[in-house]
Amino acid sequence: MATRRDVIGAAAGAMTLGAPLLGRAAPARLSAKVELFGHRGAPALRPEHTLASYARAIADGADYIEPDLVITRDGVLVIRHENNMVETTDVKTRPEFAHPKTTKTIDGEKQTGWFTEDFTLAELKTLRAVERLPAIRKANTAYDGEFQILTFEEMIDFAAAMAATRGRDIGLVPEIKHSTYFASIGQPMEDRFLNVLASHKYMNRAPVEIQSFEVNNLKYLRTRLGRPKNVRLMQLVGEGKQSPVDIPGRTFGDLTSADGMKEIGKYADVVAPPTRSVIPLGKDGKLLAPTAFVADAHAAGLLVHIWTFRPENLFLAADFRSGAPTERNTAGSVAEMRRYIAAGIDGFFSDDPGLGRLAIDGAA
Repeated sequence: MATRRDVIGAAAGAMTLGAPLLGRAAPARLSAKVELFGHRGAPALRPEHTLASYARAIADGADYIEPDLVITRDGVLVIRHENNMVETTDVKTRPEFAHPKTTKTIDGEKQTGWFTEDFTLAELKTLRAVERLPAIRKANTAYDGEFQILTFEEMIDFAAAMAATRGRDIGLVPEIKHSTYFASIGQPMEDRFLNVLASHKYMNRAPVEIQSFEVNNLKYLRTRLGRPKNVRLMQLVGEGKQSPVDIPGRTFGDLTSADGMKEIGKYADVVAPPTRSVIPLGKDGKLLAPTAFVADAHAAGLLVHIWTFRPENLFLAADFRSGAPTERNTAGSVAEMRRYIAAGIDGFFSDDPGLGRLAIDGAA
């Protein structure tokens, strides 16, 4: 990816919203509006993937809410960021579940903990969610133990209920996690996922954006789904030297070259890189000039939805930090998001959709 970057220098971090992008005009946005994705709900304010997190995201103006999907031993799609539940539930405090603790290799990474595929849905329903980042988001720990693990179907019902209450459709942006791994243990996810979509009337009209860091599952879903008006496929991409687990011979840098984007465009509608692929950081931690990422994606007919903005200082570019590392910095976070909006992105994920809405509604 570095070969496509137009890095002007660290002084670029001083530019302001609305200023010229250092000789490169912002690419024309492909979408009618900048779309806001509640990343796991609103985890800056409520524990991730809980009803409270999703409700807060919707109340604060998210266009979409995100369920990350993993699977149970009895084949039910449930919502956790990872199949290892050690950081997001109270499982390690539950003596009745001491025995399922194990070590596995997931997508090439060795992990020790408790994994959803070793539990039935009934067993998972006895667990309760906890804050994943208690040292950073201490206020969220007040909600530890209040919420259970959700199934994908329960979340669809919740989104439909909130849409009916608020008089606007609430989009869903489900991520199919660890597709190759789950298939390798006899628990393929894609057809189960499609069956859930087909069984809910709300999914016939609600905006749906299906995402994965893998490639072949998205290609399979395209053949099964066709191109319904309310459904888009999103190719998530990581850092340039990393590889999708299902095509280890290629890197994300290959996939997001100008030619690679054209290949993505044959099966997906959206490409979703980390924020710094669009505007990288200099050695001083400040923003440089935008790269060619957005222009290349738009030339291939792809929307660009980036991940993820978080409001605490330690996650912000140095341009926008003020205060202690773990302190919320609302003004800095909004300013950073507006810088990226000015670079022509079509949407973004935020841990705090209320701040994301301020950034979008106040941007030129």
